[in-house]
Amino acid sequence: MTGATADLLIRNARVVAGERVFAGGVAVSGGRITAVFEGESDAVATETIDARGLTLLPGLVDAHVHFSEPGRGHWEGFATGSRAAAAGGITTFVEMPLNAHPPTVDAAALALKQAAASVSITDYALWGGFVDDNRADLASLQKGGVVGFKAFMCTATDFPRIDAALMREGMRAIAGFGAFLALHAEDEAMTAALTATLRAAGRTDRAAWGEARPIAAELAAIDTAIDLADETGARLHVVHVSSAAGIDRISAAKARGVRVTAETCPHYLFFDDSDLERIGPLAKCAPPLRNAREREALWERVLDGAVDVIASDHSPCLIEEKTAGEDDIFKAWGGISGLQSTLPVLLTEGPKRGLSLAAIARMTAANPARLFGLDPQKGAIAVGADADLVLVDPDASNALAESDLFYKNPHSAYVGGAFRGAVIRTLSRGETIFLGGAITAEPGRGCRLDGPGLAA
Repeated sequence: MTGATADLLIRNARVVAGERVFAGGVAVSGGRITAVFEGESDAVATETIDARGLTLLPGLVDAHVHFSEPGRGHWEGFATGSRAAAAGGITTFVEMPLNAHPPTVDAAALALKQAAASVSITDYALWGGFVDDNRADLASLQKGGVVGFKAFMCTATDFPRIDAALMREGMRAIAGFGAFLALHAEDEAMTAALTATLRAAGRTDRAAWGEARPIAAELAAIDTAIDLADETGARLHVVHVSSAAGIDRISAAKARGVRVTAETCPHYLFFDDSDLERIGPLAKCAPPLRNAREREALWERVLDGAVDVIASDHSPCLIEEKTAGEDDIFKAWGGISGLQSTLPVLLTEGPKRGLSLAAIARMTAANPARLFGLDPQKGAIAVGADADLVLVDPDASNALAESDLFYKNPHSAYVGGAFRGAVIRTLSRGETIFLGGAITAEPGRGCRLDGPGLAA
């Protein structure tokens, strides 16, 4: 790029580009990366960022967030949610169809969601919902631009579960669109029976939550879903897998040709079930946190490359909906606010176990972008890609405080945790949107990224 002129030059960084990590930088013009270089560049730029001591990663593509609009914007909303995403180094998020009221299960609800999302400061895409009575609406959702479909095999708020027979029908339709199904995999019969037994015995303690939703329930649901994906030829994505055995079932299915991918979340890699006892309802999620041995087994699968995607599953609520479970864990909202914690968790816990920066970028950016068909525009530091970038200080250390959180309801199980690695600067299409602890972008600058729609 000798003598060339660029809008922006980032130099002296430790660059993570695909499987390569090297000292160098990037040049940006028109919101896209025009050069990736090792060492120095003699390019002339309008703006230069000296990133000495910092690591340059592709902006994260968070495949799994709940911003709860329309209808429950008091839980989060796209305005605060996208700001928190920027603070967490996330430059593209894909927002789930549930927790909103109405959920995104038909064309009218999708239009409401799209209107609510227009205030985002980061780029975004939207999931469509597949529930027990909207098979006739799946095509209109696909036509409207959703990038995938989400379903539950267990009961969820305002989002009716599907059974195996319905899943088969939906998978066939979704496969026909060229789309895919993301699935919350917990067996309803098993979790409902265990919950009823525990509650009849007077169990309201924190440990009861995990006992009501054992790994066996996750595995039973994963097995059913994989069998149906194999039968129908549909693409399947299993979200927030909490167990090593769950990853193994998915890996075995891949080996025999089933089109299935696996996602896990930072909270399953950072916490264990003793943290639910210690922290309380803020650490309640579904599937629940597992024991420390299981956490380490899950880490082994991450290190082996068996996990495709790491996503936050940011699931906020009002604080009173958490504290409602202080004396009865079953009454607390089940979800962890973690949008700003994905990178800190991986930068803190990953190096202890040998996780590479390239692997972090693969699971948090490249793979999710590929999952949704957003590559090569998103998810990589490469010429021609959008200049979605995050500069992190790998040596910074801090204890997370509520005052650090950009969430509408600034509470999280991660508060008080000690982390190494901090997001210093986030750039979306070459524009700095977060810098030094502050948001620097205006609402509405984010672009909606639609799926391919219906074939003619």
